[in-house]
Amino acid sequence: MIVTVTLNAALHVAYATGDAAADDVTPISRPVYRAGGRGVTVARVLRAFGHDVLAAGLAGGACGELIIQDLARSGVPTAFTLIRGESRRFFRFADPDNDGPALRFAEPGPFITTEELGRFAADYRRLLTGAAAVVLCGSLPDGLPADTYGSLVTYAAEAGVPVILDAGGEELKHAVGHGPDLVVAEGSAVEPGTGGFGAALIRLGAAAAAVAVGGQVHAVTTDGEWTARLEATDDEGAGADFPLARGALVAGLVPGQLLGWSWPDRLRHALALAAGGAGSWTRTPGGAEERDRVDLAAYERLLDAVRVEPPA
Repeated sequence: MIVTVTLNAALHVAYATGDAAADDVTPISRPVYRAGGRGVTVARVLRAFGHDVLAAGLAGGACGELIIQDLARSGVPTAFTLIRGESRRFFRFADPDNDGPALRFAEPGPFITTEELGRFAADYRRLLTGAAAVVLCGSLPDGLPADTYGSLVTYAAEAGVPVILDAGGEELKHAVGHGPDLVVAEGSAVEPGTGGFGAALIRLGAAAAAVAVGGQVHAVTTDGEWTARLEATDDEGAGADFPLARGALVAGLVPGQLLGWSWPDRLRHALALAAGGAGSWTRTPGGAEERDRVDLAAYERLLDAVRVEPPA
């Protein structure tokens, strides 16, 4: 079983709407709800490929209930620790007849108390029993110390469970020294050699690092370095400079980490998933948003377009 942890889970709420005007009432569609957060996306994508997964983390209030219900409809079992606060929401307003940008609004996350963190830590340590791997993803809500992921990495290491960490900022800075098996991060440039961000993560304690930059992924281990990129394809939006779906990228790297695939094979699988936007929103003919499924046909096409090579 692969356990994904989302400490700042979100409920995505999408509306179809026309042009808004000041001092006027703009009609909108009924909302479409979807559980969000990178750990949630990782669980959804892994489940689509037949992996045994369990989505855990923190969830609260009516939004938390909708997050859990949505994952159940997707066939993803959950073990969220319940909190008093309301899980955050992301709102999206888009005109179905206009390809222009959508309006997006984000609520702040809930404040997590010391008591709630203690209950989650106890739940997390119980979930480690029998886990094949743990995937720690995303930002931390208010109230959690910056070294929270570091503690979770340590607990997993003590239980002999591999850890894939997807974080940034202070969360990553505090956690990487605890020795995660794989760190997935974003960088400003793919820099080969000892000066690159991935190499810096290795020196700080990670066993391996995968750094995403635009449409490329640069992997660094103590055994070598690889850069994966997409050649031009007929798939809309997929290409060398297309931003990757981060949750799908992380999900794509998990099977190879567990099964010991070569790094070129890991990167081909992960990049094909991420470039195809697995786990992201898609627009229906009627203009509403709905939950996406992994498009296996697109994945196969993109798999053939991925090129992996050592950095220059």
